[in-house]
Amino acid sequence: MPAPKELDPSASLAALYGAKLRKLRTRAGWTQRELGDRVPVAHSRIAQFELGNETPPEDVAGKLDELLRADGDLTDLWRHVRRTPIPDWARMFVTYEARATAMHKYMAHSLPGLLQTESYARAVLSVGQVYGTGTAVELEEKLAARMARRTVLDNSTPPWLWVVLDEAVLHRVVGGRPVMREQLVHLLDMAALPRLTLQVLPYERGAHPGMGGSVTLLTLPGSGQVVYLEGINSGTLVEAPGDVEQYAIAYDLLQANALPPDESAHFIREVMEDRYPCPPGTPT
Repeated sequence: MPAPKELDPSASLAALYGAKLRKLRTRAGWTQRELGDRVPVAHSRIAQFELGNETPPEDVAGKLDELLRADGDLTDLWRHVRRTPIPDWARMFVTYEARATAMHKYMAHSLPGLLQTESYARAVLSVGQVYGTGTAVELEEKLAARMARRTVLDNSTPPWLWVVLDEAVLHRVVGGRPVMREQLVHLLDMAALPRLTLQVLPYERGAHPGMGGSVTLLTLPGSGQVVYLEGINSGTLVEAPGDVEQYAIAYDLLQANALPPDESAHFIREVMEDRYPCPPGTPT
């Protein structure tokens, strides 16, 4: 049997929770499978809890505290973990994003977080709350965390940022038409930044390699590239060089199929004026 992976409780609150969970399980004399059977959950999920890669749902967290006779200590720690505004599966991506020297993003459904206005981001995060048990306070914490990430573009030497937007992103009304107009005005302003290249991939270009969903390639100093794939309530980092290369090739094809930056800006303005015009009497 392979030795268990070493834990670093100082890495995050989730890692501290995992270390505490393993300590209590070991003290009880149970394997991960035995504890999982008692909850019941798959033993692989117990492993993920202990590694800090996943936070248990509330009912499972309560059962773990009860089974391991933690006297509420595990539950208290779990509450602190859940209050962390960035979910477990996105923390490593956010860490990499802050270090990246270049980013290549294809967005199939929404604007990238780094380019979102506060109103647009709040609307996106509000929809995301459907998949969890988030409160209004937690929503504002997540919003603040997302807005804070945008400061990476304000650095004296910001990363190079290439963004390819599917046309659907421009047509999908998020937060209402006034929010969308504000968002597209902001998008055009950001497109003028010297290290930002924005392209639109129109419907008429047909099938393309990004039809599986959004993808982000991050170039890290001294360690090559990683790829991040985000789902509804999960995210995956791809670090194997061969797999990363395949995504990089796919991204090159997306850029080649997309409109050039100047035509993309014109396309965005046309969509904005057609779908999200200023209300009568509003100064332009």
